[in-house]
Amino acid sequence: MNNYVYIISSLPALSQDWKGSDGFSAKEIIAEIKERLSAKDNEKIDFFLKGFDDDSLNKEYYEKAAEDKSQFVKDFYKFDMNVRNVKARYLNAAFDRPADQDVIVLEGQDASFEEEPKVKAVLENKDILAREKGLDDIMWNKIYELTLFHYLDMDVIYSFLAKLHIIDRWLKLDEQTGREMFRKLVGEVRGTFKGVEYSE
Repeated sequence: MNNYVYIISSLPALSQDWKGSDGFSAKEIIAEIKERLSAKDNEKIDFFLKGFDDDSLNKEYYEKAAEDKSQFVKDFYKFDMNVRNVKARYLNAAFDRPADQDVIVLEGQDASFEEEPKVKAVLENKDILAREKGLDDIMWNKIYELTLFHYLDMDVIYSFLAKLHIIDRWLKLDEQTGREMFRKLVGEVRGTFKGVEYSE
């Protein structure tokens, strides 16, 4: 049986020796997390991480995510799909393409998306980096919201991995932003674990 308390409490420790991009490896942190999880949970992690590969992120993947047993996985990828759909429609309008080109709609899912105005506002920014940062801020806040009342379960690990992906991307795009987001993530994980007692 997985000891999520031990795993989650160890997450900040995995970054204590980080000195910048040269000392930071998302792959190494993910590998350390997976070493502490059961084979069954590693299968879940592998599926979740597959969605960070754009080549794998298609309608079939979103359909599978919508049927996942984890509410976090369901909600995270539904939100991700909605953000991408807003981006697709925005680009379609900008380049005079069919309105629903590259838009994914899942049968039986509610098509409403309350964050659409925020996403559209970010897309209006002419600065590419600022636009990408704004979209990631929206995603980051959603991740936080999805685990607001979770402390020592698999959803916390999912959220850590999702934020780690954002940080890793920004270390490649803009190192300073990546460092700041990494410190933010470590602080949030410490805050999650602080004051939570565990007994066998």
